[in-house]
Amino acid sequence: MQRTVRPPRHFSMLRGFHLADFFTLGNAACGVGAVFFAMLYMAGKLPFHFFAAAALAPAAFIFDVLDGRIARARHQHSALGRELDSLSDVISFGVAPAALGFAAGLDGGWDAAALIYFVCCGVSRLARYNVTAESLSGSEGKVKYFEGTPIPTSVIITGVLALAAWQGRTGDEIYGGAWAIGPWELHLMSLLFVLSGSLMISKTLRIPKL
Repeated sequence: MQRTVRPPRHFSMLRGFHLADFFTLGNAACGVGAVFFAMLYMAGKLPFHFFAAAALAPAAFIFDVLDGRIARARHQHSALGRELDSLSDVISFGVAPAALGFAAGLDGGWDAAALIYFVCCGVSRLARYNVTAESLSGSEGKVKYFEGTPIPTSVIITGVLALAAWQGRTGDEIYGGAWAIGPWELHLMSLLFVLSGSLMISKTLRIPKL
């Protein structure tokens, strides 16, 4: 009896992807690359690695913008695409900026708590968006406004960190210095992550989506 050979499941999944989904994966790839470069910077302190990590943030943002535009232009919205977008955003605009901040010198105990809070706020923000996306969408399938700031706004923090590195203000020289609070240190720059995370989970702040 002849046996039917089925293609591997991963090939079947890729066939189900739309063009916009590959741009979304480009976003995720930029985020992972940024994390790797941040780790390389911590290992060797080569400025190139820090700037490469920072440069991947706007690259990820471009992919994030393009995937939405392509999906709307081709009328190819899907639940899979929405989940891919959120997972990619967590990496590129949540984990990667936190890793870059840690590499820049935000490595005290309170700093770590602030960075973890920032990432958790980003995850919560995206989960809430996915749950409410359909009810907030108009007739064209496009969400009219954001509740809280979108997580890609963290590229601003990445830009500030890149400027600090350009001026040689990383490590012990990072903007604002460090405060000893109890058993741990807190760098003033960490409060930018706390502010960004808090704005992301705000329900009273509504920002029109362009």
